[in-house]
Amino acid sequence: MSDFLKNFLYFWLKQANACFFWILLIVWMVATHYYYPIDIITKYDFLFLYAFAIQWFLLYFKLESWEEAKLIMLFHIVATAMEVFKTSVGSWNYNWEWIFMIWSVPMFAWFMYSAVWSYLMRVWRLFDFKFSNFPKLPHLYLLVTLIYLNFFTHHYIWDFRYLYFTVALILFWKSSIYFQVNKRYLHMPLLVWFFLVAIFIWFAENISTYLQVWTYPNQLETWQMVSYDKILAWFLLMLVSFSLVTFVQKVDIYNHKTIKWK
Repeated sequence: MSDFLKNFLYFWLKQANACFFWILLIVWMVATHYYYPIDIITKYDFLFLYAFAIQWFLLYFKLESWEEAKLIMLFHIVATAMEVFKTSVGSWNYNWEWIFMIWSVPMFAWFMYSAVWSYLMRVWRLFDFKFSNFPKLPHLYLLVTLIYLNFFTHHYIWDFRYLYFTVALILFWKSSIYFQVNKRYLHMPLLVWFFLVAIFIWFAENISTYLQVWTYPNQLETWQMVSYDKILAWFLLMLVSFSLVTFVQKVDIYNHKTIKWK
C-alpha cells in the first residue's frame, strides 16, 4: 500500500474514532425516525437517556477523561442558555413531546452539542494537534465572548457577526494546524480546518432537520435545506467551542522550522 493510501486510511479511521459520539447518536436518530414502537417513554426522552449512556460509556472505558467531562458540563450550561433563548424567540422548534427538560428545551438537546464538543476534544487528542502563529489566548477569549453574546443581542440591536468573522480571519490568517497521521505530521491553514468542521456540522444539521429532530420556521410545512448562512453561524459557534477546549487541551505552539517531523 502506498504512503498516500496509508495516510488517507489512518486519517479517516481517526476521524471516525473522533466522531464516535455523533455516529452512535445519528444512527438512533435515523432508526427512531422510521420506527419507534415504545409507548412508555417519549422519543426525545429515549434519545436523551441513550445519549447519556454513550457519555457514560466513553467515561467508563476512558475514551474521555473526567476533566473533559467537567468541560462538557460547562458546554451544557453555555448551550442550554442559548437554546432556551433561541426557542423562546422562535429561531427553531422542537416538534415532539418530552418530559426531561430544562425550561422549554428537551435535555436531549444538550447532547447534540455534546457530540460536537466530544469530537473537538477527541480529534485534538487523537491527532496530537500543534499550532503555529496561534493568536494570544486573551484575544481569542475576548472575541468568542463577544461572538457568544451576539447570538443573543442581535435580536435586539445590530448583528455584528460579519464584524466578528472578519476579526477571526485577521486573528487566524497566518495560523496553521499540524496533525499527526500515521506517525507523520501534516498541516493546513487553521481557518480551513474551522470551515471544514463548520460545513460538516451544517451537513449534520441538514440530516437532523430532515429527521425533524428540530426544525426551523421555514421547514414546518415541508423540509427545505438549511440556509448556507448557517455555515457562518456554525463557524462562529465552533470558535466558541474550540476556545473552551483550550481549557483542558494544551495549545502546543510550534514554529514551522522547529516542529519535529516523524
